[in-house]
Amino acid sequence: MALALLLIFLLMNSGVFGEDWNVTYETKSICALKGSSVNMSCTYTFPQDNKITDTFWIKKLDVDISLKIYPEYKDRVEYIEDRQKKTAVLRLHNVTENDEMIEYCFRFITDKNKWFGKPGIQLHVSGLQVQASQLVLEKETLNLTCRTTCNLTDRFIWYKNGQALKFTGDILQFQSVRSDSGRYSCAVRGHEHLPSPAVNISVVYPPHNTAVSVSPSGVIVEGDSVTLNCISDSNPPALNFSWFKENETSAVGSGQSFSISSFNSSFSGRFYCEAQNKYGSQRSASVSLTVKGVQGSSWHVIAICATFAIAAGFGLLFLIIVFIRVKRRNNDPKDLEQKKPSTEKTSESGAGKNASIQDCRDKETKKPEEDEIQYAIITVHRPAAEAKSPASREKDLSVIYSSVR
Repeated sequence: MALALLLIFLLMNSGVFGEDWNVTYETKSICALKGSSVNMSCTYTFPQDNKITDTFWIKKLDVDISLKIYPEYKDRVEYIEDRQKKTAVLRLHNVTENDEMIEYCFRFITDKNKWFGKPGIQLHVSGLQVQASQLVLEKETLNLTCRTTCNLTDRFIWYKNGQALKFTGDILQFQSVRSDSGRYSCAVRGHEHLPSPAVNISVVYPPHNTAVSVSPSGVIVEGDSVTLNCISDSNPPALNFSWFKENETSAVGSGQSFSISSFNSSFSGRFYCEAQNKYGSQRSASVSLTVKGVQGSSWHVIAICATFAIAAGFGLLFLIIVFIRVKRRNNDPKDLEQKKPSTEKTSESGAGKNASIQDCRDKETKKPEEDEIQYAIITVHRPAAEAKSPASREKDLSVIYSSVR
């Protein structure tokens, strides 16, 4: 009797008409990205004389409880089934770490029996993480790896500062330059909304483009306050600055700024700075500092004084010329002739009056180089009682000439 019952049981499990009770899973293990949705699928068979009454997915240890019953799976579980093709799919949304390491099984119930496939599907949940050295020296190779805790067969996408890059592998590798500094993250294609946490990569390099600026710019007047600033591009920023004057062996100052409170000619020369960080140093080009203001002012004053002196000299020369011309004009014979009396008084016979001789001009032709001669008027006085003949008067007449140049 016992043997007969065992035979009936075996026949029921193997299928009366040659069909077995069986569940075949597409995979035994599956890796899902944290926060994503995952599909776990299977096919099943049962004897034809059975009729399906119910299907659902279970945890292996709880064979009679549907996943939809558990509070932690509420609104996250979806069953997709085709009973004609005998296929079933468990779709689990918003996968978390608590969903992994659980064996999920498909269970179906017929009007004659119950069955579930075992072993089920092992779920692994993975997050994404970028692994890389956060500091890389310029021109060295930068390696970034999109790390997962299980094998994701999907292709990866890389981002820099939120912008997609043209790389699809799980390893990003290139020779670094200064502009490569930024925040890098990765994602699985099809799940771009679930990127990894971003990692900040900093490309470090020694000082570049070191230069000196002068404040105030322009002409330096003696006594001015002058400040020199050292400008440099480096990562990390340069902290050590030294100041040098050409032809001097030791530094003349330190710090990013170098000030001279009262500039004079003794400070004149060519200055430069040196910027340094932990990865190297660089010297700037030299700038020339000279006192130009005082010299310029002296020449300006000298030029103004010279201008006034020349103007005064021309003014004095003009006055002298005017004076000479006036003087010569006053001594011109034509002017004197105009100032003489119009009539000449003569002595009356027997009256003893004064006889006047008006000036005479030499009627002879003068040589060009000779000066013009002017004769003064000479008056002769005689006693009234004295009477002489005309001949005697003419003989006694004495004339004195005076010449004036």
